[in-house]
Amino acid sequence: MPIDVQAVANWAFEDVVHTYTERDSCLYALGVGFGIDPLDAGDLPFVFEEPELRAVPTMAVVLAGPGFWVRDPRSGVDWTKVLHGEQGLELHRSLPAAATVIGRTKVRGVLDKGEGKGALILVERTLTNAATGERIATLTSTSFARGDGGQGGTLTEAPAPHALPDRDPDHVVDLPTLASSALIYRLSGDPNPLHASPEVARKAGFKAPILHGLCSLGVAGHAILRTCCGNDPARFRSLKLRFSSPVYPGETLRTEIWQDGEQVSFRSKVVERDVIVLNNGLATVTT
Repeated sequence: MPIDVQAVANWAFEDVVHTYTERDSCLYALGVGFGIDPLDAGDLPFVFEEPELRAVPTMAVVLAGPGFWVRDPRSGVDWTKVLHGEQGLELHRSLPAAATVIGRTKVRGVLDKGEGKGALILVERTLTNAATGERIATLTSTSFARGDGGQGGTLTEAPAPHALPDRDPDHVVDLPTLASSALIYRLSGDPNPLHASPEVARKAGFKAPILHGLCSLGVAGHAILRTCCGNDPARFRSLKLRFSSPVYPGETLRTEIWQDGEQVSFRSKVVERDVIVLNNGLATVTT
């Protein structure tokens, strides 16, 4: 059956309570490449709890999520053709290394791209510290439902992508991923077999399991954190980007960075294949 636009636009999400520990924070950091060089003094505070563990700011994207809710038959969405198109993150305060958080999710709208052209589903999630009631982060995402469209929508246009500066980048940061990166990252909450099973990956048209898009995002966030924030997570305020191509575990991500004061434009490409995988990136930092 076709997508039920009104059902999707008014989807009633239950609050999600998520308790995570310092071990979870270390595991996320390892999954996005911190500690690949165990002698890197800048990475160590994110993977070692002495004297005090720091949480990687982009870990907020894996906390208290609603799961793959479009798979619910009531949505009418052809979930087998859904892609993660965009992701945004705004931090209102530093992410604790361990806490209980509450995730509250809502659909911001559905944009119909037309019959045979798919639909965009825009979602927002807020993270609140359960102990203090303080808002920690606001997360936004856009899913591209390629198998749906032509059923109408609640939005007439989507936010325009950020335009990158027309000059050479100010910084270029190469960060490797491990052949096992997807197997490590999936332990932070995304068990999709596409990222672990060679058979599932081949059936989906890939030569091998691919890296999670949000793991690639974490690698780009790592590059910005070390280059523009001096590895101080309190200076990392927001990030948004578009996913443009998959990454295979073991490939090197080259993040090109343009910094204009507190505004950081960026994109990431796979060095080995010269393919842009993250595009139209915009982060904000405190200087």
